[in-house]
Amino acid sequence: MNRDISSIQTDLAKVIEEKTVGQEDCATLIENLSFFRREVITEPCPCTIEASVLFVVQGTKQLLVGEQGFIYDTQHFLLNSLDLPASSQVLDASAESPCLGLMLKLDMLLMADIISQNGMPPPYESSISGSSAIGTVTPSLLEPFTRLLALLDEPDAIATLSPLIVREIHYRLLNSDLAGRLWQIASTGSQAHRISRAIGWLRKHYSKPLHIEELAAYVQMSSTTLYHHFREHTAMSPLQYQKWLRLNEAQRLMLNDSLDASSAAFKVGYESPSHFSREYARLFGQSPKRHIEELRKGSAAPI
Repeated sequence: MNRDISSIQTDLAKVIEEKTVGQEDCATLIENLSFFRREVITEPCPCTIEASVLFVVQGTKQLLVGEQGFIYDTQHFLLNSLDLPASSQVLDASAESPCLGLMLKLDMLLMADIISQNGMPPPYESSISGSSAIGTVTPSLLEPFTRLLALLDEPDAIATLSPLIVREIHYRLLNSDLAGRLWQIASTGSQAHRISRAIGWLRKHYSKPLHIEELAAYVQMSSTTLYHHFREHTAMSPLQYQKWLRLNEAQRLMLNDSLDASSAAFKVGYESPSHFSREYARLFGQSPKRHIEELRKGSAAPI
């Protein structure tokens, strides 16, 4: 017998609440699956999004990417198709009724395999821009997650059974109202897939000087077309994205490896420490030294 959405969400909320006591973000024994819990309404907080799907089973959150806002709640899920900087905001939460949800990182190779294996035709939607979108929650989308979370109480079965359920979830997403967006990002040759490849290239070569012609040739686009579609999908230019990658990696090197600002600057590709310090302060609101000191004290949050 098919269950309704609220019944499924009640069961999921019970598991997530039990697993997240005293935590805001909680990894699980299942690869690429994590939970989140928020007990207060917040202002937008910087974050980094990955190719993922997020479901709220209690409360309401919002993701801000560029000038766009995406509100997701018990009726709407959030899909992110690219790795990008963003801001996250809690709109409905309290200690008595926390905002609870889960995130599953998406596997685009798995998505492409499902498309190929099932002979799925391309959706009728025209070219889709942007890296994030809101979809409609349905029982068929939520039901596999109840079985996936049930495996947390059966850890010996996770390695064997979780890949099967995760594959089903990807299949269900390809039959959701966001199928067109997923098909485009997973299908070789689409503009969205090429932008995804461009991002992968930038993440690998962020410390080297960026030659847009070289990147355009790698993804088989003209420089002008690459620039246009990159900005359309990410709300950033390739150079701005590279800068964001460099500054975040420099922050990690200073925070975790105890490098000083100049050493971190040179390691991520900057030729001038003063130029690095200016751009770091522009992104994080403080000089590198001061920001790292506050991060270590726990009085600031990394982007």
